[in-house]
Amino acid sequence: MRKTCIIIVLLAFFMPFAYSQRSGDLGILGGAGYYIGDLNPATPFRMPKAAYGVMYRYNINTRVGIRFHGIYGKVAGDDAVSNVNPTRNLNFESTITEVGTQLEINFFDYFVGSKYHRITPYIFGGINFFMFEPFGTVGGNFVALKPLKTEGEGIVPDRNPYNLYAISYPLGLGVKYSVSKLIGVGAEWGLRKTTTDYLDDVSTTYYFNADTLSAPNAAKTEYLASDPNLSHQSGMQRGNSRDTDWYAFALVQVTVKIRMLKKERCLDHQREGH
Repeated sequence: MRKTCIIIVLLAFFMPFAYSQRSGDLGILGGAGYYIGDLNPATPFRMPKAAYGVMYRYNINTRVGIRFHGIYGKVAGDDAVSNVNPTRNLNFESTITEVGTQLEINFFDYFVGSKYHRITPYIFGGINFFMFEPFGTVGGNFVALKPLKTEGEGIVPDRNPYNLYAISYPLGLGVKYSVSKLIGVGAEWGLRKTTTDYLDDVSTTYYFNADTLSAPNAAKTEYLASDPNLSHQSGMQRGNSRDTDWYAFALVQVTVKIRMLKKERCLDHQREGH
């Protein structure tokens, strides 16, 4: 129900753009998302999760467009899967709700509906606002990780609780293809650098250890913050705070042409010899 409400709100947000601009493409997105961070430092498409959304592209001309989009998806990581630090025994899954804009630059002249400019590769970059919330499997239960304060956020001096929202900067590439006068399709891959290091609830040092098991939530926190033998001690390194987390979406798109620019019509007429 929550996912449906998010998509409805995003559609309502983008519709005014679709009817107020001179030329544009309105469409849907679908694909997969994955994460790069402390629990998966480098491997693309590890533990991919479904993602989908809506978009509106305002075509400034046949080479440049501005896209507004909303995407809902999930990302996940697990030490047992990546084997980067298996004794750490951490895992997480988080929803991602992203709203953003990106500048798209086509390699060739392109617009939906063209007879002669049907396909082009493109690159893009932009800025997004996104919300997230990491959960982890603890003793067979799926629990929110932020309230557990696994690194002593709000307890250790100078270690404040982290926010469940942040900014990300997408950079990627894709390809577009005009199927008919009104329909276009495409595929893209985009990596997002974020301004948070807590997408996975892992950043700095251990806080809970075997001596704190009587504290509230300590049993659950200890399972997340240490290996089963409790060999990690408070203050030992748990994550890499020097680098923030990343996530990526690989998406296909289906778009509908809203309106056509005069320049677009002229380009096709020139090819026809008019």
